[in-house]
Amino acid sequence: MKRREFGAALMATTGLASAALAQSGGQVRESGLVGELEGPTLIDDPARRPTRFSEAPMLAEQVRAGRLPPVDQRLPQDLMVIQPLRSVGRYGGTWRRGFIGPGDSENGNRIMSADKPFFFDKTGTEIAPCLCRGYELSDDGRRTTVHLRRGMRWSDGTPFTADDWVFWFEDLYQNRDLVPAPAPEMAVNGKPGRVEKVDAHTVAFVFEDPNYLFPYLLAGDTLVGGGQTRQQSDGRAYSVYAPKHYLSQFLPKYTPIEELNTQARAAGFTTWVQLFRARSDWRLNRDLPTLAAWRMTQPITGQQWVLERNPYFYAVDTEGNQLPYIDRVQLTLAENPEVVNLRAIAGDYDYQERFIDLGKLPILLENRQRSRYRVHLDPGFNGGDSVLFPNLTYTEDREIGALLADARFRRALSLGIDREQLNEAFWLGLGTPGSVIPDRIIPESPGEEWRTKWSTHDARQANQLLDTVGLTRKDREGYRLRRDNGQRLRIEIAVAQTLSPTWPQQAEMIVQHWRQIGIAGDVKVMERSLATTRALNDQNQILMWTNNGTESLYLYPRYALPVDPTAGVMGNAHALWFASNGERGTAPTEPEMLRAFQLMRAAAGQKLAERTQTAKEIWKLAVEQQWGIGLVGLSPAFMGVRVVNERLENVPARTGVSQHIRTPWGGHPEQWYFKS
Repeated sequence: MKRREFGAALMATTGLASAALAQSGGQVRESGLVGELEGPTLIDDPARRPTRFSEAPMLAEQVRAGRLPPVDQRLPQDLMVIQPLRSVGRYGGTWRRGFIGPGDSENGNRIMSADKPFFFDKTGTEIAPCLCRGYELSDDGRRTTVHLRRGMRWSDGTPFTADDWVFWFEDLYQNRDLVPAPAPEMAVNGKPGRVEKVDAHTVAFVFEDPNYLFPYLLAGDTLVGGGQTRQQSDGRAYSVYAPKHYLSQFLPKYTPIEELNTQARAAGFTTWVQLFRARSDWRLNRDLPTLAAWRMTQPITGQQWVLERNPYFYAVDTEGNQLPYIDRVQLTLAENPEVVNLRAIAGDYDYQERFIDLGKLPILLENRQRSRYRVHLDPGFNGGDSVLFPNLTYTEDREIGALLADARFRRALSLGIDREQLNEAFWLGLGTPGSVIPDRIIPESPGEEWRTKWSTHDARQANQLLDTVGLTRKDREGYRLRRDNGQRLRIEIAVAQTLSPTWPQQAEMIVQHWRQIGIAGDVKVMERSLATTRALNDQNQILMWTNNGTESLYLYPRYALPVDPTAGVMGNAHALWFASNGERGTAPTEPEMLRAFQLMRAAAGQKLAERTQTAKEIWKLAVEQQWGIGLVGLSPAFMGVRVVNERLENVPARTGVSQHIRTPWGGHPEQWYFKS
């Protein structure tokens, strides 16, 4: 595949992050925990494709029993050939991993990332093949032609063709019962694009205006590039393809609606839409065909969430062994992230980075030999491992909504936080306190002066700003009083029991900081799915989350600007307005937000140099207005602490930590194996 321009290197050398870690203490410096970025090699040359194939014993047994065709009949003509990182592996084994409940969908979604149209290489700088073997972008940027793998099949053996892409576009994406809000990625300047079938194995995405970004959107973790498992679960119907042969039976276009509603009621639902969403959700429906390396055999709702190898997976190693090497992935339910950490320390997992607490690093290192695991640190390049996102469109309390919509109030909250104390307490001093901007090595980063803008601890200036917005009255304990009724003002931070086990404690520390500026705060800890549902409905006042993914602004702008109504964290009514081109939602009143929206729309039609400058301007607006209040970032805290069974081979010494590299999929788990 020809190299294309890319607006920002998602992952670069280990340089800055490694140096910061090396200076943080002898134990880290001497341990070699930060390795070199590496990964397996994808073989593009057809002449190097194997001609004889092998398969896992569990599949060979099914072939002998007549339940599966031979392996050479299950593989596509256009194979993906992977040269393993260090050695050709052996079949078998179960990858043990932890998850924390039905709200932890992303835990499994990431493992299923082989179903993305394209992927990024280990550096995150080049688009790599995945489901699709290649693409062409027209000179005018209006047409992206995508080439599928000939002979590829779904996990049930049905051919995967261009018809599955057209089916998604015509029958799912354009059905407003299933997709209430169009994907911003499928439009340029408010003008929607379309999908065309060229032939059985070729599709084209066509736009009225130039869209030079679109190939990267197909590779990133976006509404069009996220893959079937990522974007067609939890009630969504995005991605760019779907199994027509299976899902069409649940649509009124193909089955009478009366019959569908009868089926829905029999299954415990009230409408055909609910039935469809359940049947299209890979986490719940084991009959749903997939294209990923594994397929679900036990749903997310139990004590164990289990995936088993896909007999039709499209990749082989250089010796013709069909991948993956590992038979099963078994995710075992843990009550909370703390339990995940305790089990990791005990050696109960084979590869776990999700929920691993950087603060546990000393005890993790202490128990390596006893529990027989390795520890790796992978620094990230996003500005905020932890970020406070004020809800810009909060309406449940008019007074609080007005304050959150006021940039002066948001700046005061930011200046009232002691980030240095947070860094020492929860990052072992390994993070970088500051705003939400990405690392300086990212070309889109606006400059280091913007890391400290409104993002240092200055209680004096914070108090002045709070006085300016009219919060001048205080009670006997020094807390500021509401302007409308004279009662104590209370601001609530919603915290999801999710990626960081220390988020609740971080939020409690911030509440203590705010006492010094007269702001009373409350911390509300909740399960992840509830937190995100409340965010989508604009019910949170402030949400603590991460801005992972914004290291490439255009691929994942949702944590920089409210532009994605499927993942609102800072004002979903604004996101719905943006995505619907003003037909729904609430228009921003801040001129700066309107300007940022204009810049985002213009970027798709810009070439690299201009697009990079546009991103810098967006970041400056985001920091100036404090749409996201950055805390600490540029560290291994966000899924960058890996605990790996010492028997697990072909695992990279360092892997990219990025929403778009889909940690841990950046290490290509399909080529991992257990040595004997």
